[in-house]
Amino acid sequence: MKHLLLTGTAGFIGSNFVPYFLDAHPDTKLISLDALTYAGTLDNLQEVATHPRHVFVEGNITSRSLVQHLFETYPIEGVIHFAAESHVDNSIKNPGVFIETNVNGTFTLLDVAYKNWMEKPFTCKAGLEHARFHHISTDEVYGTLGETGLFTETTPYAPNSPYSASKAASDMIVRSYHHTYGLNTVITNCSNNYGPKQHDEKLIPTIIRNALQGSPIPIYGDGKNVRDWLYVLDHCKGIDLAFHKGKAGETYNIGGRNERTNLQIVHAICEILDNIHPSQRSYKELITFVEDRAGHDRRYAIDATKIETELGWRADEDFESGIVKTVAWYLKRLA
Repeated sequence: MKHLLLTGTAGFIGSNFVPYFLDAHPDTKLISLDALTYAGTLDNLQEVATHPRHVFVEGNITSRSLVQHLFETYPIEGVIHFAAESHVDNSIKNPGVFIETNVNGTFTLLDVAYKNWMEKPFTCKAGLEHARFHHISTDEVYGTLGETGLFTETTPYAPNSPYSASKAASDMIVRSYHHTYGLNTVITNCSNNYGPKQHDEKLIPTIIRNALQGSPIPIYGDGKNVRDWLYVLDHCKGIDLAFHKGKAGETYNIGGRNERTNLQIVHAICEILDNIHPSQRSYKELITFVEDRAGHDRRYAIDATKIETELGWRADEDFESGIVKTVAWYLKRLA
């Protein structure tokens, strides 16, 4: 039985990944570590609460003694690191928390993994030759794009918010442990995820929640900021592929090839709700433009060619199919 340590599993992407991965890999036991901050809840893991191959541990990735204890308790031979502070607005208000979790927490995990898996630089302990550290990152490390072009794995880093800067720093630390110590690492940088279990503070859940409450739907600035949207289960499948088949030391960008402005997103959701959960007036009448976010990047878009050609990944959902599933999930939860 293979044992993997997963962090941040009570959050959005991690809690979608756990049940998917348990089903896909019956030879693997997962040890979940999550601090259960405001963004993580055990409700997200209800479906695996009694699963015989899943162990949940409440704790913080910055606690070296706890991380070391987990490595001593379980024969961990892989880490998939989801845990992160991830909301840009919060990073503007309180950047220190983002540095502590995203930078120091990632360093702690890396250093403990290195010291448990390797005798010395570039020399693995017996039986741990294939132990791997997979770091989940974001396209925001690349900064912002103009009207054309795509982020690739070779795009220079140019983070513009405390959040993206903290993720860029953690990416660099992961890279350094591969090149300095020979640690088997993989990094994946994803575009904007959407789907079930996303925290209420994010754009799509906010649109759905406010619409159902009859409250104003806030849209920053002119609403023309562009993001590339990736259905969360497609992201999980890409992580699975990169973890098992990716080349050590490499980065793989995972994107949905679904560029949409925030205005297009809110209009699409309102049209779905008008059809399946009609109100006395169109939900579009609730759209309200608010003051733009400080340092708001204009456009992100990912070129996923590398993971598609080298590892055979393909997104199963386009935005039109994924957003219908997403709205239906939230409607069942909130209505």
